[in-house]
Amino acid sequence: MKNIIVAGAVAALLASTAIGAQAADKKTLVFVPNGTSEFWKAAEAGVKKAQEELPNYDLQFKYPEQSAAAVQERLMDDLVSAGAAGIMVSAVDPKTETDALSRVASHTLLLTTDSDAAKSGRVAYIGSSNVLAGKQVGEILKKARPDGAKCMAYVGLPGADNARERMEGIKDAIAGTKITIVDVRADDIDQSRAKRNVEDTLTANPDVDCMLGIYSYNIPQIYQALKEAGALGKITVTGFDDDPITLGGVKEGTVAGTVVQQPYEWGYQGMKAMAKILEGDKSFIPGDGLMIVPTKTITKDNVDDYAAQLKKLQGK
Repeated sequence: MKNIIVAGAVAALLASTAIGAQAADKKTLVFVPNGTSEFWKAAEAGVKKAQEELPNYDLQFKYPEQSAAAVQERLMDDLVSAGAAGIMVSAVDPKTETDALSRVASHTLLLTTDSDAAKSGRVAYIGSSNVLAGKQVGEILKKARPDGAKCMAYVGLPGADNARERMEGIKDAIAGTKITIVDVRADDIDQSRAKRNVEDTLTANPDVDCMLGIYSYNIPQIYQALKEAGALGKITVTGFDDDPITLGGVKEGTVAGTVVQQPYEWGYQGMKAMAKILEGDKSFIPGDGLMIVPTKTITKDNVDDYAAQLKKLQGK
């Protein structure tokens, strides 16, 4: 155990020395997502684009080793200790991380994205309105199932604001219809578990004829589980984000549609915003601190155009 502690201390010291050396010439700005997934690749591309326009800053993208609040908190603490001038974070669990985020905000510039933590002392939130995005998914669902449906929803972190607000928006949109949400199954951003949740539903809830993917990887795991069970195309699938499997399902008609965010813009605008704030300009921040980047509804009619635009943004 002692060797592990010493090794950790040495690693932290090396990280501090590395960023400290950079900070002598350039301020370091860091984007910290809530976990590793294909979804964040577009945000990485946005940060890379911002770097081209901010040569006096060192822009970094740091994934936590695990999608756990404690792990993410340690990463941010290490970044603060290493001298990071600004951090933009998608908190794993804003409610339990409020104190930790407040501590970060007391030492460095803090912005939030994807899932807000308004009580943390963050200067601004840059991301989607998850309630409005949820309403868009609800509209897709109403069009696909005008006579009603029994839906199961799947999500990584049901307590996170983004998940809670998306569900709120969906429920608002389907109110007064014959569409019901039977339950919400959580997976803690474990994709194997996400797939098992779908497989369990097929066995335990054979009356479910609609599945909602709330996080970016949920529709792909729904798709794989349904495909293996021979149920693809027999159950209505919709939800969020632009994983390649999701877009492929929309194109072939096995996914009714998806609502996509613009993480590229979060990365790009977030880095540019932090630089402006550090240079003394906060005039562009709305009074409520919410900088909303619109979401888009993707269906079979526009999926090809969107996929082409996404590849261009990601430099593929």
